[in-house]
Amino acid sequence: MEIKLEEIFQEKIDQEIKIEPRDWMPEKYRKTLLRQISQHAHSEIVGMLPEGNWITRAPNLRRKVALLAKVQDEAGHGLYLYSAAETLGMSRDEMLEELHSGKAKYSSIFNYPTLTWADMGAIGWLVDGAAIMNQVPLCRTSYGPYARAMVRVCKEESFHQRQGYEIMLTLSKGTEAQKAMAQDALNRWWWPSIMMFGPNDDNSPNSAQSMKWKIKRFSNDELRQKFVDVTVAQTEILGLTIPDKDLKWNAERGHYDFGTINWDEFFQVVAGNGPCNKQRLKARVDAWENGAWVREAASAYAEKREAKVKNQIEAA
Repeated sequence: MEIKLEEIFQEKIDQEIKIEPRDWMPEKYRKTLLRQISQHAHSEIVGMLPEGNWITRAPNLRRKVALLAKVQDEAGHGLYLYSAAETLGMSRDEMLEELHSGKAKYSSIFNYPTLTWADMGAIGWLVDGAAIMNQVPLCRTSYGPYARAMVRVCKEESFHQRQGYEIMLTLSKGTEAQKAMAQDALNRWWWPSIMMFGPNDDNSPNSAQSMKWKIKRFSNDELRQKFVDVTVAQTEILGLTIPDKDLKWNAERGHYDFGTINWDEFFQVVAGNGPCNKQRLKARVDAWENGAWVREAASAYAEKREAKVKNQIEAA
């Protein structure tokens, strides 16, 4: 019977019919989605921390308002995604417990420090640019709630990317010190950004199955190559230099060749040994513990409202 259900499920996938929460799905499909969507949600929430640190130090009111709006967007993205993950049968409290305990992961990119204002530009341009490469195909992912959540997320991420690039463009056309600041930010964020696409396809055991189920539409290496190809031209407009001596155009492939990624660094950061892992996790745990009274008050208010409505119905 289960074999027949799996055949029907795969037929729906192949026919581009969205899988909805009440539909039958293989347990491995559900667990794969839970892992991916919850990690995506955690990344949005943890991703607020490196930028939130710069809201009060933005160089002018325009930059302050734009950065504040961006951080607010990221909070919203996290909420959309937690809601999508909840449709798979896992509560938000359970997901947050896994984040706080270290069991659940989030994007390794957010474990690097933001040292200068130029980092706000590099994050918007490179980090959000890489995120867009990853996320636009997710608007067509096979699971309906995830796909629908990603439509709005991607629209807002596109503004974040433009905001970051505009910061880098302004700095690169400014004083020598400002251009040097922009180059320094590019130097520090380039390699972590191309690591965002995950391990090479040969070392990504879940990719093949995720692509069969159309959770993913492109492999890690395909998306990474597309990001490099697009970003080289943008860097030339800025008048900056990508920190990769092996970067060169390959006419035969029709793509840029680029240097070897330091996968030891990637896996060390993923394992919790990055520059800011402990700091980021502590900030989220502290926020959870300090916000306990808000959750308790909201629950008490909801119970009071429910009891009031119930009494009104009974009285009627």
